[in-house]
Amino acid sequence: MAEPAREELSALAAIFCGPDEWKVLSRSETDGTVFRILTKAEGLMGADVPLELVFHLPLNYPSCLPGISVHSEHLTRAQSVTVKEKLLKQAENLLSEPMVHELVLWIQQNLRHVLNQPDTGSGSAKCTFATGTIVDDGPWLTLVHLDHMRAKTKYVKTVETWASDLKLTGRLMFMGKMILILLQGDRSNIKEYLILQKTSKVDVDSSGKKCKEKMISVLFETKVQTEHKRFLAFEVKEYSSLDELQKEFETAGLKKLFSEFVLRLVK
Repeated sequence: MAEPAREELSALAAIFCGPDEWKVLSRSETDGTVFRILTKAEGLMGADVPLELVFHLPLNYPSCLPGISVHSEHLTRAQSVTVKEKLLKQAENLLSEPMVHELVLWIQQNLRHVLNQPDTGSGSAKCTFATGTIVDDGPWLTLVHLDHMRAKTKYVKTVETWASDLKLTGRLMFMGKMILILLQGDRSNIKEYLILQKTSKVDVDSSGKKCKEKMISVLFETKVQTEHKRFLAFEVKEYSSLDELQKEFETAGLKKLFSEFVLRLVK
């Protein structure tokens, strides 16, 4: 990560120092840093709207736009998407300089105006790694393992909605206690899905209170290969046996993926 970005992360940690205002979600030598900022901004009715802003800084940021996700229980999904697109549009004016604090200040001052004009843009320019390859160049495939679902009906509906909104295809698979999510689509959209999965209150804890998904692991991800089946839709499927689940993977051209990663989960 470039020195300006490292300095910006330190400054942000000092600025957003209130309870739970700042949290680093992941760091990677190949994929950059993902962090969350909790803030508030004036909404349509004049009341403060809590915002959860998740930023993904690729390795060559700030020469490249950050990834941004917006979440709020006070906004609809469409409103959250609009806010995200407006932030990315604003980010284009700040390219090549640290911009996260500027973006947070901007949405704090302009949320009401953005919600009054909920037109959606065409999205942001695609971002590149230092190697020069496009982040979401061609479809990607990701296999995710979930430990459990307590509020299954609501959880499944939420996963289906996210997959639809992000134009992802694949499978949500149940086999006994095993829960797997197989996703295909633009890599940037899969990354946003994973951020949603990790930062949204999608399940309930043992006492029945809403909680975020803490027991999630990405087992494997790769660019879709020629031997991989292209899924046409996102489907929820239940399997009565391991053999039936294995046939699903083999039909999708993922026999090796099943043997190397799924079988490990079988106790």
